Amino acid sequence: MPRILLADADAFFVAVARAVDPKGAGRATLLIVGGRPGSRGVVCSASYETRAYGVRSAMPISQALKLCPDAMCVPVPRYACADTSRAIRSVLDQFTPLVEGASIDEWYLDMSGTEALYDHEPLEVTARRIRTAVFDATGMHVSIGGGSNKLIAKLAVERGKPSHDPSAGGVHVVPDNTELDFMRTVALADIPGIGPKQQTKLLAVGLTMAADVLTHDLRTLERWLGASSAAWLYDRVRGISHSTVEPRLPAKQMSREETFDRDIADAVALSSELRHLSAKVAADLRADGLDARTITVKLRTNDFTTRSAGKTFDEPVESDRAIIDTADVLLKQLRAAHPRPVRLVGVSLSNLKPVRDARQLTMFDGATKPEGTPEGERDRELSRAMDRVREKFGDDAIRAGPERRSAIGEKGARKPR
Repeated sequence: MPRILLADADAFFVAVARAVDPKGAGRATLLIVGGRPGSRGVVCSASYETRAYGVRSAMPISQALKLCPDAMCVPVPRYACADTSRAIRSVLDQFTPLVEGASIDEWYLDMSGTEALYDHEPLEVTARRIRTAVFDATGMHVSIGGGSNKLIAKLAVERGKPSHDPSAGGVHVVPDNTELDFMRTVALADIPGIGPKQQTKLLAVGLTMAADVLTHDLRTLERWLGASSAAWLYDRVRGISHSTVEPRLPAKQMSREETFDRDIADAVALSSELRHLSAKVAADLRADGLDARTITVKLRTNDFTTRSAGKTFDEPVESDRAIIDTADVLLKQLRAAHPRPVRLVGVSLSNLKPVRDARQLTMFDGATKPEGTPEGERDRELSRAMDRVREKFGDDAIRAGPERRSAIGEKGARKPR
């Protein structure tokens, strides 16, 4: 029987914000993470005390402050969140080689086959030891759900969270062969994949709990929902899921974007903001051991029109220079076609793959950029050196200047200097 756990960091963004600012956010009982007051940001997370006022994730900051005017608002500490996430993942990797990152604050662990390693102790006991190890190493609390598959573990972790049941101690494991009994207590809205539209459709035929669906046969569900949706729901309400833990799912894309408190019309100021975001996403790329072939810039203007432009190279890139300069060229293209003030700018990297372990040496000096490629080895080495500086002195220790000329032309050729 498979043994699957899901570790979910409790109020992750709130906890990290408090850790990096113990004298400010650390002392605020009512805390919203996502942006400053007056910004156009949305709530990324909120303390449990703030949620009691009705504040929820993805809610505009302005609306959240109307519900809870005494709350303190802080931006998302992105780099600290990434560092903390990696630290938690490092602890989990010590318990099983099969760990899948579901998000920055959620990880599935496949504990199947580890029974002898842990003296055949109950899965719940192992889960509690994992929870303690994470806290000892990182200072972060995680809740852990467990069961025979990922669906059961996902639903179980909600039962283990202190906000749901303080007496659970952060762990809830569904014993083998009790999945159906457990599912009878689950609301359909809590099953992953059942969104608001589907909930409305199910409610129209009197279905709100998994137990309600269990009283109907597949043919009846097909009449109401159609063959495909009926078959999917028929399995889910019985706790059946065949999704496996994939320890190293490759990232498809990584991005950074910023919604401005005030629209930006100045070309130099906008370029500076994009260069800063480009440097950050380039650092994210290198931190994950990846390089990218496609760079895309997104703009949303003050008329709420969203446009994007991208460029794909024959060879992958990882350096700040290649990514920043390419993004700057794409920005100029977008602005030339639609020169309105900008409310949001973003840059994304795709066509990702693991960075080359060994780069082919050429007969040329390392400073020379090989013809037809957007970066040279010196560009990559310089970027890695800047990563080390930022790691030691902070994210803004080095920032791309707004006046730097682009090194990559419209067709990817290097401009003469």
